[in-house]
Amino acid sequence: MPTGSYFSPEVETLGRSDLDALIDERVRYTVRYAAEHSPFYRQWFKDNNINPVEVREHEDLLDLPIVSGKTIREHQPPLTQEFEFLSTDWNSVFSIQETSGTSGTPKGFFLTWDDWKRYAEKYARSFVSQGFSEKDRIVMCASYGMNVGANTMTIAAQRIGMGIIPLGKCTFESRILKWYKPTAIVGSVFKLLRLARRLSAEGVNPADTSIDKLVAGGESFATESRAYLAELWGVPVYNTYGSTEGTMCGECTQLSGLHVPEDLVHLDVYDPRMESFVKDGECGRAMLTTLLPVRGKSGMLLINYDTEDTTVVLSRERCGCGRTHMRIANPEREAETVWAFGNPFNRTDVEAAVFQRESMEYITGEYEAVLFDGDKPEEAVLRVNLECVDPARCSRKQVEDQFVARFIKYKPLIAEHYHEGSFRIEFNFTGLRGLDLHIAKGRPKRLVDRRKQ
Repeated sequence: MPTGSYFSPEVETLGRSDLDALIDERVRYTVRYAAEHSPFYRQWFKDNNINPVEVREHEDLLDLPIVSGKTIREHQPPLTQEFEFLSTDWNSVFSIQETSGTSGTPKGFFLTWDDWKRYAEKYARSFVSQGFSEKDRIVMCASYGMNVGANTMTIAAQRIGMGIIPLGKCTFESRILKWYKPTAIVGSVFKLLRLARRLSAEGVNPADTSIDKLVAGGESFATESRAYLAELWGVPVYNTYGSTEGTMCGECTQLSGLHVPEDLVHLDVYDPRMESFVKDGECGRAMLTTLLPVRGKSGMLLINYDTEDTTVVLSRERCGCGRTHMRIANPEREAETVWAFGNPFNRTDVEAAVFQRESMEYITGEYEAVLFDGDKPEEAVLRVNLECVDPARCSRKQVEDQFVARFIKYKPLIAEHYHEGSFRIEFNFTGLRGLDLHIAKGRPKRLVDRRKQ
């Protein structure tokens, strides 16, 4: 992508001092708006002895309490009569959205049309940073519905001038690629991997199609699985991260972290174990604050909201693409992290061990992992189920050795217990579609902790 290709160049390339000044202006306005229009925040400020007028800059947010998804659920039906986070009149609500509810009762969200335009602005910036233009046609494999992703990206594509093929799923017929010659597909890594396998089974090489880039989103993924996906399709794979709460961030062609649209959403990183915010370069949970432009309105805004996703601020320096907005590491779900012998590991750590290049000659990449108690106290067993292309020809020992070497490489305490025998890794190999995830409803749970202790 040539430097200078931006959706909103005047904001995306704003110098750090000017960008910080803009952020502070919007922090002041957003906090005042919350105090005036949100029943929840009006009471929240009183309960926590916060004078909204004294919140002057983004550093002041660090002194405010944390709000969580649990907080939202506690201030909406059925626990309350009204949706207390609603921050506009009902006549101004353009749409009502919900989260998936995978971690509890779905959270209700209210978007004005201005909210939708700001959401779409975030994705439009990401698309352009990834080389998209009015010449592109995108197959949208993200689902349309109560989540905002697919609809937001569709609006973003319209603003850029791109064409959309709104399928909503990756189970479409291969003729779609042949007839309409789309240039990109948006979907999760595993949806795109399955599509590639299906095309290959039909005698179609994914790399020979009209697709020249892929956008992966919907869940975190390992660097190794992304690299394998890019190899199968022969195109770059770009990362996006978004949520109904408004955390739309995207990778540019530099592939050096996801740009945070800092003028529209403020992001801090918090360590709940230490109960403090951390410095750049340290891992913690992403805390977001909605930023409204002066005189802007919102159906529902959030201040110091715990996304329950972990990330790291990689840089606030100007990126090689010319953008000045901060970059973060690919966020991981805290709910997909378990601890063993003082070391945390995430689902993506298991995924990285699965997608070792030598192993991919024998397995599809589909996996499930379950952590059990061992036979003795202070023992643990990680059981990994892997799907084989052909179980009769699978070099199981090679796959196992590759997995173990990668998995314990960056986990010194787990590695110590593995070599001592108190942490065991067991493997089970199945044929195609032999894993439970193929019959389970909803998003697959690829790492489950079933220890009783």
